[in-house]
Amino acid sequence: MTESQPTRALRAAVDVVVLGAGPAGLVLGNLLLAAGIDCVVLERASRSHVLTRARAGFLAPNTARILERHGLADGLLRYGLRHGTCEFRTQGGRFRLDYGALGEAGPHHVYPQQNLVADLLRHYLHRGGRIRFDTEALAVHEADGPRPSVTTREPDGRPARWSARYVAGCDGRHGAARRSLPPEAVRHHHDHGVTWLGLLAQAPPSLDAVGYALHDRGFAGHMARTPETTRYYLQWQRGTAADAWSEQRIWDELDVRMRAADHGPLRRGALLERGLFDLTCDVVEPLRFGSLLLAGDAASLLAPAAAKGANLAVLEAEILAGALADALVRGDTGGLDGYSDRCLAHIWRAQEFTGWMTRLLHAAPGGEGDGGSIFQAALRRSRISSLRTSRIHRDWFAENYVRV
Repeated sequence: MTESQPTRALRAAVDVVVLGAGPAGLVLGNLLLAAGIDCVVLERASRSHVLTRARAGFLAPNTARILERHGLADGLLRYGLRHGTCEFRTQGGRFRLDYGALGEAGPHHVYPQQNLVADLLRHYLHRGGRIRFDTEALAVHEADGPRPSVTTREPDGRPARWSARYVAGCDGRHGAARRSLPPEAVRHHHDHGVTWLGLLAQAPPSLDAVGYALHDRGFAGHMARTPETTRYYLQWQRGTAADAWSEQRIWDELDVRMRAADHGPLRRGALLERGLFDLTCDVVEPLRFGSLLLAGDAASLLAPAAAKGANLAVLEAEILAGALADALVRGDTGGLDGYSDRCLAHIWRAQEFTGWMTRLLHAAPGGEGDGGSIFQAALRRSRISSLRTSRIHRDWFAENYVRV
């Protein structure tokens, strides 16, 4: 059965129900099929929406290794661009950090997430995987028992129920998996107090590096996506609509914050997309509740300053797939018992560096003359100076920048 076939039954049973067709859910689905485990992926959005929703496109070296190890990296290796340099622009000038040659981590691959999702879906369907688009998971039931179930609303509006041995919640922070957590689940939440306006420009990259501009008027960022498109970010006044500024005003502000007058003009083009991102983070503990396990954005959400989200999702999916295979094929539940602790160690390390990066890029909240803001601004200048001059600090940055 593929996503195009009509529903023939309102009740079905599989070994694993996977909620969500993002990187976590589709990597997990592929690895479960490779292990001979019967599964289904349920996705509330349409197929076209899943294949076109733009997300971060920075894939860490370990993510590329995981995908290659499981035969899922063909598109990435063919079309992905290797990126190993970032450029900081400040009032004191600019400097480059060749993080790909520092530490022990290596460079990123730049590969749009929608392309990765298309690759993963293609492999999943080629392996005979079942996926149901336009199918909304409503709730997970009896996760504390041996046979949990998921109630859904089918594409035609009819109710359905899927029973399974395990349910993998890869459906984000607002999905059915999180809504179904028991009261004892602990949710950690932190708001960095910063909002970004994310922009996708139909314009070639303006520099051959990731660009981080620190300016009194706010942060600006430059991230190449393809030879024809570039992702830009502007620190934005929270509560202001994404369309409040004209394209001309946005490009003029990018010029100011990225100091184009000093370092060269930006290549301009039509703005294809605009979106607002509040830099917040949260973590659920633990990640396992009986037969319900969380991965990807359902497990944790990170501010986008360090581009860790998709990389954590792929890592967690590989760990979870191995644990489920041990349990279902070999009767060994040790991997599932240790799944939460193992993944949370990676999550909290990523959260710590993401918080550090967020503080580096943005001025502290507070009005002019605020003592705390002045102190934080001095610390930020010291961090930048250390990145510019200290080999130890540069190695530390490089390893944490690409590590998950």
